[in-house]
Order: sequence, then C-alpha cells, then structure tokens
Amino acid sequence: MARDRTRAVVFMRKIVLVLVVAVLAAAGLVYHVYGRGTAVTVANPERGLAIESVYATGVVEPVTWAQVSALVQGRIAAVRAHDGDRVEEGQLIARLDDREARAVLHQVEARERYWQEELARQQALEARGVASRATYERTQSEYLQAKAATAAARQRLEDFNVRAPIAGTVLRQDGEVGEVVDKQKILFSIGQPKPLRVTADVDEEDIVHLVPGQKVLIKADAFPDRTLPGTVAAITPKGDPINKSFRVRVALPPDTPVLVGMTVEINVVTRETPDALLIPAGTTRDGHVFVAEADRARRVPVKIGARGAAQTEIVEGLAADSLVILEPPAKLTDGARIRIANGAKAHPR
Repeated sequence: MARDRTRAVVFMRKIVLVLVVAVLAAAGLVYHVYGRGTAVTVANPERGLAIESVYATGVVEPVTWAQVSALVQGRIAAVRAHDGDRVEEGQLIARLDDREARAVLHQVEARERYWQEELARQQALEARGVASRATYERTQSEYLQAKAATAAARQRLEDFNVRAPIAGTVLRQDGEVGEVVDKQKILFSIGQPKPLRVTADVDEEDIVHLVPGQKVLIKADAFPDRTLPGTVAAITPKGDPINKSFRVRVALPPDTPVLVGMTVEINVVTRETPDALLIPAGTTRDGHVFVAEADRARRVPVKIGARGAAQTEIVEGLAADSLVILEPPAKLTDGARIRIANGAKAHPR
C-alpha cells in the first residue's frame, strides 16, 4: 500500500510538472506574439522627382484620316482597295450592287427622251399655229420633271459607288463581297500613317489643370517596360455634358513605336518637383503616417503632395530621417507597441 501511494505521488508530481511547463510555454508564446508588439516593416523616406499628373485613357490615331461608309444600304459587289493600299481622293474603292438603281435610271431616261421628243413636236406645232400655248407649256413641264428625275436617278446610282474622300493609305478595310451593309457600317479607314496622335477624354474636374504644350507620359500594353513621350497639342473648347469630359489631343513624335488603334494610358504632367520627399504608396492613412520610435508607433500628421502608383510626396510634417511604417496594419494606433521585422533600428523616444 505504501508503495502504491508513493507511485501515485510521483505520478501526480509529473502531471503537475507537465502542466507547469505547458503554462510557461503558452505564456512565452503569448509574450512572443503579443508582448513584443505588432510586427511592422519600416523604411526611410527618399529624395527624388515627384510628378503630379492628370490620368486618362486614349486611342492612337492619325492626325489626318477619315472613316468611310456607304451612302446607301446595299450588298457589296466589289472591293477595289485593301489594307495598306495607296488611294487618291475620289478613287473608287468599293461598289454596291446597283442593278436595281440602273433599271430605274433606264426607265427615267426613257421617259425623259419621250418628253424631250414630245416637247420638240409641240414646239413645231405651236410655231405653225396648230397647237395651243397651254399644251406646249404642259409638255415642257413634263419634260423638266423627267429631266430632274433622271438627274436624281443618276445621283442615286453614283451613291452605290464608295469613293475615297481623301488621299492616303487604307489603314483598315472592313466588309467583304456579298455582305449587306448600311450607312452606319465603316468600310474603310483612310489616312496618313504619320504623324500620329492620341485622342483622350479627360474628366471635367481635371481639365482645368491642362494647357497645350504640357509634357505627357504614355504607357501602352505593347511596350510594358517603356514610358513613351507626348505633348498636349489641343483641348476641345466645349466639353461633353453627358460624359462630363473634354477631348484632348496629344501629339506624338515621328519615331513613336505605337500603332494606329492602340489603346494607351496617358499622364499629363502638371507639376514636377525634382528633390521631393517620397515614401512608398499605401503608407499614408487619412492624412497621417506612422513612424517607429523605439518600440512604439507614433501617428504623425503630414501634408501630401503628388500621388503616384509607387510613391507619395510628403510636403510637410515628416523628418527626412524618420522610420516610416510601411502599409501600417488597420488596427495600429498611436502609441501601440511594435517590433520592427526588417532589422532597422527605430529612433529612441
């Protein structure tokens, strides 16, 4: 019995020891996670170029160009120009099926000839005093109406011909033989391949910051690693009240690599500061930043300048040697305990 009691006491002591170790381990874990503070990453502000810009999207197009559609609805009977062809102003580039229009023309031409002959006969009869003046005038009226109808039918027949409105290169040809098209269908885009420009719509809230001559930075998906140059060439005096935007033309240099029809993003530079204090984007929160001081986070009000995709300009409120907490956690508060995860040393309080 004494031996059993001894074994029980030893067993209980072991259980107590295990529980004590577990409690101490848990306490250590809690301290490690919470007692040392929230883990944060910090960095010093940098000096560099700050750019304030107005953003918009636009489309690359020639400075001189025209979109061509048919003047009437019909079936395409022939296509005389294709992508890349050089055409002259007035050149026939496509023709719609005009058989019905030709039949109408033949009818009205025959009517015109009849009344022309009848007018000559009535004129001769009147000269001999056989026909009345009223009959002659009625015949003359019929002839003039037939002549006008013939002119209208000839014009209608011509409308089945699609002609180039300007001299240039066929930048794009749409529509194939046999396809039925209407007046809204763009069959050809004709223009000069160079020079090119970007046409963009800028929000009416931003248009007041733009003037001709401003530098433009252009990004295109086809050239992801390049920023292409441009210049504001013109701003439409009247905006679009429905979309609340203004049309802006951006001139491109002769050696630009972009192609007609590409969609691009533009940033019109409205202000440049060469030696600005910059911090990573996403670091500010409601006009404040958090800086690391010893093991505490301090909330510092700042005045923000230009905002970019990668960096934000700080105009006032932040010392150049501050350790700024990057992307501060949403629950971080002024005075909260922190620990710096990237090895930098915080300033002492």
